[in-house]
Amino acid sequence: MTGDKRIDSILYAVGDYFAAMFVWALFYYLRKYAVVPDYDWTNLIQESNFVKGVFLIPLGWMILYAFFGEYGDIYRFSRLKVLSTTLFITFIGCLVLFFTLLLDDTFGPNWTHLWSICTLFFLHYIVTAGVRMIQLTLSSAKLKNRKVWYDTLLIGSRTSAEKIYKELTSSKKSQGQHFIGYIVTNGHHSPYLSNNIKQLGKVKDIYNLIEKKGIEEVIIAIEPHEQHLLEPILNALFQFDNVLIKIIPDIQDIMLGKVKMNHVYGAFLIEIDKQLMPKWEQTTKRLMDIVGSALALILLSPLLLFVAIRVRRSSPGPIIFAQERVGKGGRPFTMYKFRSMYIDAEKDGPQLSKDDDDRTTPWGAAMRKWRLDEFPQFWNVLKGDMALVGPRPERRFFIEKIIKEAPHHRHLLKVKPGITSWGQVKYGYASSVEEMLQRLNYDILYIENMSLALDIKILFYTVFVVFQGRGK
Repeated sequence: MTGDKRIDSILYAVGDYFAAMFVWALFYYLRKYAVVPDYDWTNLIQESNFVKGVFLIPLGWMILYAFFGEYGDIYRFSRLKVLSTTLFITFIGCLVLFFTLLLDDTFGPNWTHLWSICTLFFLHYIVTAGVRMIQLTLSSAKLKNRKVWYDTLLIGSRTSAEKIYKELTSSKKSQGQHFIGYIVTNGHHSPYLSNNIKQLGKVKDIYNLIEKKGIEEVIIAIEPHEQHLLEPILNALFQFDNVLIKIIPDIQDIMLGKVKMNHVYGAFLIEIDKQLMPKWEQTTKRLMDIVGSALALILLSPLLLFVAIRVRRSSPGPIIFAQERVGKGGRPFTMYKFRSMYIDAEKDGPQLSKDDDDRTTPWGAAMRKWRLDEFPQFWNVLKGDMALVGPRPERRFFIEKIIKEAPHHRHLLKVKPGITSWGQVKYGYASSVEEMLQRLNYDILYIENMSLALDIKILFYTVFVVFQGRGK
């Protein structure tokens, strides 16, 4: 998101703040006036509760909006969806205010409680929704008039791509695309496309192009007989959180439920929904990660100290083993473990651990059985490299091997890796590429069904497995 788009998104949040400030000030005055009809409004600014509320309560509203994912690129927002989510969040926020501030307030007779929550709800919704609709209508006009746009990559080079390009560029009202080039599929070119936009490469070049060109939107316009290209295309695109993907859907895929969609653009483009969890669940998951990891490091500190001492005595070498792993979006990070092997265990190259591995120290084998070696990864979770629950992070060496057998492994890079996973609970440590492939199916299933409830279930079973000593 660049320049004007970022500023407008900030102004959208500022609008929420001042709308909430105005509503609380008006509500506070009306509440006074309902009980004391001759109340002098000039006394309002002298009341400390009013002054505190008029500045702090709007901040509370903004935190609530952020928790539900209401802030982002406003040029991607649907006005109808904003109206409905604003209604829901207003209801939640008013309930919170009622039970925290208004219910125990002895101001006025009992009937004012019902009057208060109803008045606050309607005032807040009408004013906030009104301010938001004005801002979104103005932003929509800027987008349609081509004052704001997104650098767009077209994937396809034949009839479908040509048709989409003509339709989007010839329309009087823009949908926000600024085409910087197209990707050739199956080696065939459209003369029309070649004369109007640059050819930027082939399907294998998509990842590098998006990184180098800062592409914000991708339109997939491949032919029906090119459907076999869809998987490698999506594998590359799903590694970028901020790239919007639109596609000419295959009607059979839609009917079979293979394509998730949330916004419909005319009759020819459908947006692919990459959001695996609602924003509020994502935020809650991250809070669970932070709180859970911090508590684990604090409460288990005596055990961590004991394990560290045993590692030191078990064999020469460092207590903590650090190794580069591949995280979300294919980005590398350093993962930490208690060292369970002798020094130079991989002098002959990368190897997977296995049962009765002679590279493992006696204490290392005990740690792995009870998964004590994983405890330093709580620090990785606090740093944001990992989550409590997610596919186990692998080294690039083994990822490249797995991808040759199962290209859909790239789907695991859509989420943060975790200390434990569905596949980890089922199979434990993988000792071969074949076992990695078996574990992959469970990790893919987890990603496609991500939820807080599933995370809690996996954490429960992980604790159960640890206490049984069934790690390996």
